[in-house]
Amino acid sequence: MLAIDDRSIVDSKPAQRAGDSEKITINLGFVDLGHIDLFVAEGLYANRSDFIRTAIRNQAERHAEVTRQSVARNRVELGLRHFNRADLEEVRDRGEMIHIRVLGLASIAADVSPELARQTIGSLEVLGSLHASPAVKAALSDRLR
Repeated sequence: MLAIDDRSIVDSKPAQRAGDSEKITINLGFVDLGHIDLFVAEGLYANRSDFIRTAIRNQAERHAEVTRQSVARNRVELGLRHFNRADLEEVRDRGEMIHIRVLGLASIAADVSPELARQTIGSLEVLGSLHASPAVKAALSDRLR
C-alpha cells in the first residue's frame, strides 16, 4: 500500500522477508502519479510499487553495459555481500584491512562489534543498502563514502 503525502509517495507495504527490500520516498508530479494509477486500474500492474520496481528494472536493463563497465572498472561487488564476525576476525588476525565496495546490499552481522569493524574495515562504499547495527554504522561513519 502506498501512502500519499502532498507530492510524495511512500511504499508502506511491509517487506516479505527482512532484507528483501528497502523503503524509499519519491516525489512525483500529479500527472505522473495519475499515469501510474491508471496503469494499475487497467490491470497492467498489481500496484504502484509494482510499476515503480518494473520501471527501475527496465532502466537497469537498458543501461546494463554501463553497470558492467563500472563494476569492472571500480572493482565493485554486485549483489549481496555479507560479513560475519568470523570473516572479520580472520582479516584482523592476518593484520589486514578490507575495503568494501558493493552495488546492492552489504550486510554486517549483528555479532560484529564496533571495535572489530574499525579494526578491519578501511573503507565502505555501498550503492544500495547497508545493513549493520547502529553502533557499527556509527563506528564506520568516517569511512563511509
